[in-house]
Amino acid sequence: MKGLLLIAAFAALGAGAAGLLGWPVIRLLRRRSVALSLFCVAVVTVLAMTSGTLAVAQAMFLSNHDLGVVITVLCMAAVVSLVTAALLGRQVVAGSRALAVAARTVGSDAGFAAPAQPLGSELAALSAELAATSARLAESRQREQTLEHSRRELIAWISHDLRTPLAGLRAMAEALEDGVADDPDRYLRGIRTEVDRLTGMVDDLFELSRIQAGALTLSPARVSVYDLVGDAIAGAYPLARQRGVRLEGAEVAPEPVEVDGREITRVLGNLLVNAIRCTPADGVVAVAARRESDEVVLSVTDGCGGIPEQDLPRVFETGWRGVTARTPRAADHAARQDHHGDSGAGLGLAIVRGIVEAHSGRASVRNVSGGCCFEIALPTAAAGRA
Repeated sequence: MKGLLLIAAFAALGAGAAGLLGWPVIRLLRRRSVALSLFCVAVVTVLAMTSGTLAVAQAMFLSNHDLGVVITVLCMAAVVSLVTAALLGRQVVAGSRALAVAARTVGSDAGFAAPAQPLGSELAALSAELAATSARLAESRQREQTLEHSRRELIAWISHDLRTPLAGLRAMAEALEDGVADDPDRYLRGIRTEVDRLTGMVDDLFELSRIQAGALTLSPARVSVYDLVGDAIAGAYPLARQRGVRLEGAEVAPEPVEVDGREITRVLGNLLVNAIRCTPADGVVAVAARRESDEVVLSVTDGCGGIPEQDLPRVFETGWRGVTARTPRAADHAARQDHHGDSGAGLGLAIVRGIVEAHSGRASVRNVSGGCCFEIALPTAAAGRA
């Protein structure tokens, strides 16, 4: 037993000496290549094993022959160990270099190109994270490009829509100033109409900016969708009668919701005004409300003939109007004034989506026979309190 303890002591002494000498070298190389660090670890391991074995062999007073045998075995084991460590280090370096080259494709238009060669589990996990990061960057860039495109379109459309009423105001003001207006009262009414139109556009821009900035303040209260629909229909009725469109609201369930009544009434008013404007005379605009699970779905169905499928995803984007004409019809001015609907700049439906999403709801549109159906889904009062 004492012999084994003595052998263990000599082996520990020899191996410890090699480890103490190798540790500073490994620390100095910690910022260098991984392959070099692995090779140094292998060298320290081989030296520790060799020094420990030689210390034991010297303590046992082996013959020269036996000592030569031991040294030969140690040398062969050291060569195999060092070669294996060198090959392993080279493989790790090759994988890391391939991953470094692949990392340059993160966020590119073509997407992340993962290394073709097999990687270790750690490098494979890093490659997967880089691929996920690249996908998120591509999605973010696409979203930013879409927002930038919408912003540019909005600025162009707003500039055009502002120029038209301002030019009219200037012309009418100059006619009144020069005394050449044959009917001053008609000119004054026209000025009032254009001012109301500009006021509606500014109000919509301000409302949209509050929504996009997350500064929309809501005052939710428990209310029946039957009352909300009734108020919206009553407000849109004069425009519907003027346009010869019939409003229907028979399929409205008296479901309770907890919402800001003023904002949701504005949402329904925007949808109704748009539906009436797009529905031909003698057409029907139907409003309905139904319960679906923990949501109340309100729908406005018109007779516009449908929206092109490629435009459906863009309906609620800022600035979208679905028409090429830039001059709003005079018949719509009163509707915009009374119902705070689309100001002519394509903001009405964007405001609809913003207000509905602020209520933790969702807005959607789909084509139906003869027209399209706009739906807004709002949490029920019970779901809102939960």
